[in-house]
Amino acid sequence: MTNDVSLELGPASLTEALYESVRKRIVNGEIPQGTKLTEMRLATEYKVARPTAKAVLERLTALGLLRRTAHKTAVVPTLDQSEIRDLFFSRATIERAAVSSLARTGEVPAQAKRAQTAIEYATRDRLFEDQVEADIAFHSALVAAVGSRRLSRMHELILGEVHLTMGQYKAHRTVNPTSVAKEHAAILRAIEAGDPEKAAKHLDHHLGQAEKRLMKLFESKD
Repeated sequence: MTNDVSLELGPASLTEALYESVRKRIVNGEIPQGTKLTEMRLATEYKVARPTAKAVLERLTALGLLRRTAHKTAVVPTLDQSEIRDLFFSRATIERAAVSSLARTGEVPAQAKRAQTAIEYATRDRLFEDQVEADIAFHSALVAAVGSRRLSRMHELILGEVHLTMGQYKAHRTVNPTSVAKEHAAILRAIEAGDPEKAAKHLDHHLGQAEKRLMKLFESKD
């Protein structure tokens, strides 16, 4: 492994760079489910101080990308079917409220538009990892644009697990790559048209399709 994160960076930048590196490795499956991550391991692999490694582990745990019980080592979680169903239920509840609120004003968030463009480019170029990152950015932008700190906080609490399932199970690869982009575009059109009911309907369809893809992957393993 190259340890570029330690080069010419101040403490704050170093922590952020380390976080991003480890986060991407977890999401993309390079650090697989069930793997234990310790301060010593990160400090050794990346040649950083243990307090830096500890801060990163704590942040990843808070976002759901790692799990630990009291006095236990942090582990990359394995979500079962019931957890994924609960995750989608929670996600749909939050995001449905967001798109309905945005549609009442008819204003499409600029960041959501940019994320949609990034999704379309990633789809065209078949860049799976970029598509996942842009997908997360799209949904985050919709919730953030509502302007509710509490709604955003609730969304952030589950977003790590959402990202985890998208990256590790790679369900996007089981569908025509243009489908996700088209589903997102339908949500944006409904918001712009000022139709809360249609925006929520398109969101429910989009998340329902994503959940079905994940469930099929579980069924194929049985």
